[in-house]
Amino acid sequence: MCSCCAVLVFCCLGLLSAVSLPDQNLKPQLGDLQLATNNPTLTTVALEKPFCMFDSSLYPNRSYAIYLYVMKESASAMNSLVTDNSSKPLGSTFQQMSGGQLGPYNAAFFNVPDCAVHSKLADVGDMSKAPDVLKQYLFRVGDDGTCLYDPNFLGICNPPLAPGTTYRFKYVLVDNSDGIMKDQTLWSDPIKTRSAKLPMKIDTWPGRRSGGMIVITSILSVLVFLLITGFLASVFSAVMGSEDASAETKSMSPTVQQSEPRP
Repeated sequence: MCSCCAVLVFCCLGLLSAVSLPDQNLKPQLGDLQLATNNPTLTTVALEKPFCMFDSSLYPNRSYAIYLYVMKESASAMNSLVTDNSSKPLGSTFQQMSGGQLGPYNAAFFNVPDCAVHSKLADVGDMSKAPDVLKQYLFRVGDDGTCLYDPNFLGICNPPLAPGTTYRFKYVLVDNSDGIMKDQTLWSDPIKTRSAKLPMKIDTWPGRRSGGMIVITSILSVLVFLLITGFLASVFSAVMGSEDASAETKSMSPTVQQSEPRP
């Protein structure tokens, strides 16, 4: 009898732990290329909002929010926690974490996306509705270029990311009434922002020529210019020479005529 009770207790504990643990397959994803064609950019990353991710953790008549945390790939895995010992989400800022180098920082928070409105994605084809639809389905990390330099800004800062840097992202579900984390995703796969090109490597030619081709083309252009200049100079000299010869011939003609004896 005792053994049966023990088995029942362990089963109940297992069910409770399974309910409290997050889905181990959920993680933030890059926005669909049809919605965000230039993604990532030098300083931003557009992520899909967590539609239908936390439905099993939501209870009626409760208020929830989604917290977004950002961390550099080079940061230590030991510092990847986003909650304290009481399961409250950390309020670490961009400045405190050196832009994610020392650990995750809180980049934003927003309302839980309504899974029932997911069908409005077709409105993205309407140019008048596209900005609202994109804002509803995507969140752009690094989209605030002023919060770091505004001395009166006191909210959560979402400053531009570093070019050519790899980041990871995490969504956290927080109960607004007690400020406790109720669920979370895994850290996303590594996502790298684009690297800035050096000025000498920027391709400005329609034919997409390389830097070596540009140098060769410049040299050939200079040589052609010198050849054309030399050719024009030789033509000009020849013309001037012929004009001088004709003028000399005309000046000599009367003298010759005067020296001829009359019959």
